Amino acid sequence: MLLRLDKKKMTLGIIGGTNLFGTKLLEAAKEKEIETEYGTVYLLFTDDVVFIPRHGKTRNILPHKINYKANLTVFKVLGVEKIIGATSVGSLKRDIKPRSLVVPHDYINLYNIPTIYDDEIVHVTPGLDEGLRNSIIKVAKNSGIDVIERGVYFQTPGPRLETRAEIKFMKNYADVVGMNMASEATLAKELELRYANISTVENYAHGIIAEEELDYKKIIEDASKNMENLEKVLMKLIDALQYEKYM
Repeated sequence: MLLRLDKKKMTLGIIGGTNLFGTKLLEAAKEKEIETEYGTVYLLFTDDVVFIPRHGKTRNILPHKINYKANLTVFKVLGVEKIIGATSVGSLKRDIKPRSLVVPHDYINLYNIPTIYDDEIVHVTPGLDEGLRNSIIKVAKNSGIDVIERGVYFQTPGPRLETRAEIKFMKNYADVVGMNMASEATLAKELELRYANISTVENYAHGIIAEEELDYKKIIEDASKNMENLEKVLMKLIDALQYEKYM
């Protein structure tokens, strides 16, 4: 049975990490599992937002095992056309410091990106939705939150972190590195959904600060420190969407 979304309100879709559980964003949210042709998706929903935790209800879905096709298809089925991806990233530039918020304008993925066109030849021109990008930037500015308005996101497959040599290569072409956004953005474009991203910088990537060794547990701990500003921006986006401001 599908959700009955209130069509009198415009609903925003958000794909994020499980660190958004327990935030004001999801107060009084209800749970649902929805079957798609690509698999089952667990989500939380309110009148204003449909939230999909990438790593599942119990935080056990590894980056390279996320079912991107099912996740994005759910939004299409529900009629949710505006999607914000919230991702954690490492910085490839010294001047993009940890705890920064970045709104990428483009991305690179030299690895395998999922597609809904497994049985036919269809070429889409990938990209991020400029209108939604501008909405994120305007909402952040009006909330007194600094964001970096442009940046190239380099996606790696995970689950391992990157080598120093890989980071040395990437930093010549991109600004941040993560494991999710390119897959989501490309599938959204194929499904004719609007998708933009806001990335929280948790650490410098491996080797950007020569003496710093990456520790995954520390990265997870630092991610929680970024939640306050991310939560504020997402809450303001929901309000703006209700009144059709900026959107």
